[in-house]
This record gives sequence, structure tokens and C-alpha cells, in this order.
Amino acid sequence: MRRREFIGLIGGAGLVWPFAAHAQPSGPVRRIGVLMNRAANDPEGQARLAALQQGLEQAGWSIGRNVQIDLRWGEDDLDLEAKHAAELVALAPDLIFASGTLSVAAVKRLSRTIPIVFVGVTDPLGAGFVDSLARPGGNATGFMIYEYSLSGKWLELLKEIAPSMTRVVIIRNPDNPAGVALFGAIQAEARSLRIEVTPLDSRSDAGEIESRITTFAGSPNGGLIVTPNAAAMPAGYKLIITLAARFKLPTIYPFPNAVAEGGLMSHSPNVIDQSRQAAGYVNRILKGEKPADLPVQGLSKYDLTINLKTAKALGLTVPPALLAQADKVIE
Repeated sequence: MRRREFIGLIGGAGLVWPFAAHAQPSGPVRRIGVLMNRAANDPEGQARLAALQQGLEQAGWSIGRNVQIDLRWGEDDLDLEAKHAAELVALAPDLIFASGTLSVAAVKRLSRTIPIVFVGVTDPLGAGFVDSLARPGGNATGFMIYEYSLSGKWLELLKEIAPSMTRVVIIRNPDNPAGVALFGAIQAEARSLRIEVTPLDSRSDAGEIESRITTFAGSPNGGLIVTPNAAAMPAGYKLIITLAARFKLPTIYPFPNAVAEGGLMSHSPNVIDQSRQAAGYVNRILKGEKPADLPVQGLSKYDLTINLKTAKALGLTVPPALLAQADKVIE
């Protein structure tokens, strides 16, 4: 199945992949619950899901022949994640694939027996999802994206591209434990760079977000950091991209799709590739291995994406050394 065709199938908020009429299961059909921490129309979430499906196909699983997938979109919203986790657990799947900290937490609260494979989790040990990274010990394992301390890199990169910056607003989801910890790590880095940081909760309505950023932009030398757990903002990244352009605020985003849409830069883990790799763990567990015995894997590669057109519009000159570090440059 081509990727475009697949994405066209997965736009629903609560999709179940049906059995194809011509497909005859060669054995028992296994059931996988999928809880994504993105919105159904989010390109990053769609890409992660497509990568998972591709990995499953490579491992010999065919939707409609030997596997059925029940899909929910949690949007990093505490109540929605809990609601959809309950729906999936009630279906008694063989395994649940969970993307993001809130998704994993919602499932773990309801079941200590259904195997969970996760991606996009910052601190599975600190969140209590596993007993240790090497020997998870419970019903969950998967792939973490970075340590909290690495979030200080976002501030460093922003300061490098906008050296006059002295104030930064951190857009985060306060319901996500990672949001609080990431803010703390950025605060620690801010002291050494002599930058004042202020949190802005992404669960606020779009009007309040716009009002607070407008007020913040009334003084000079400001910038914005959008953390990964702020993905469920009411108006998505487009509102921040629009406001950043209007007020000429240098902004760093957690995923490159925001840069492709006009954001300045991103420094991000490749969670799409993680989702493809996670299909290997799904395959191994469905064939009898236990999550408790599969070590949590980390990520060593981070991608830097810079939009030169946006930098020019903001009146910024990208230093050659920073440009040389970029994995992708949009001109």
C-alpha cells in the first residue's frame, strides 16, 4: 500500500482497520490497540502511524489478514487520553502501542497486564513506566527520545541564531510531567546564558495564547520555545508560526513539520523512525517475548532543520557554523 493511500485511511478519530473481504486469515488474528498523542489531522502523527504500519508489514503482519488495529487519537489532552485508553483496554487487545508520555500513563493506570510498546517518551523511568531501562520489569517497554537535560540545547540554538535574545517564553503542556521537567532543565541552562524564561500553558485557549504572546512581544529581545508535549495546542503550531512572524520572534519547534510550514528552526528526535523500529518490539511480543525482558532503547541522532526564508523575514543572519550543523535547510 502506498503511503498516501494509507494516510487517507487513518484520518478518523477512532478507526478500526476492517478485514479485507478477500483476505483469509492464515492463523489467529491478533489485535493491537494504538493510542497516539497527536490530533488525527496532525502530519507528524500520521507519519508515525504510517511508519508503524510499514514496520509491521516488514515483520510479516498484514492488516486484515493476521492483525487488526484499533486506533485512537489522544491529542496530549489528559481527559481525552484517559477516555481513549479506557476504550482500548476494554477491547482486550493483545498489545497496545502508545505514542507519548500521557498515552502511556493513561494505559498504565488501567492495566498492568496488557503489553505496551511506547515511543516518544522522555523519561520512562522517572514516570514509573519501567523498573529500569535495561530490565523494564513490567508490562511496558519501548523507545525514549531524550533526557531532560538535552532540552537546554534548544535554548543554546536559539541564542546562537538570535544573540541579542534575553527573554524566552516556553510553551508546554503542564498536564504532562515531561512539560514541567523540560521547563526546569531549560531554566537551568537559562541561568548560565542570562536569559529570563517564562512558561505558557498550551492548554490555554487560542485567544489567551495570542494575548500573552502579544504582551510578551511588547518588549524587545524575546524568543519562543515550543516543547514536544505542547503539540495539542488549540490552534496547533500554525498560531505560533503566525504570531512569531507578526512580532518577529525567533522560535524553535520540536518537530520539522513546523519549520516546513514557516517556523524558524527545529531540533528534534526522529520519532517517525522510532515508530518503525517499535514495530520490531511489537512483533517480538506478539510472538511470545515479554516487555519486562526487552530493554528500553534511547536515541542518539537529533535532526536540526533551519528555514532560511523565515530567518531572513525575521531579520536574522544564520551563523555559518550553525548552518553547517543543519541536517536540512529550507530556502
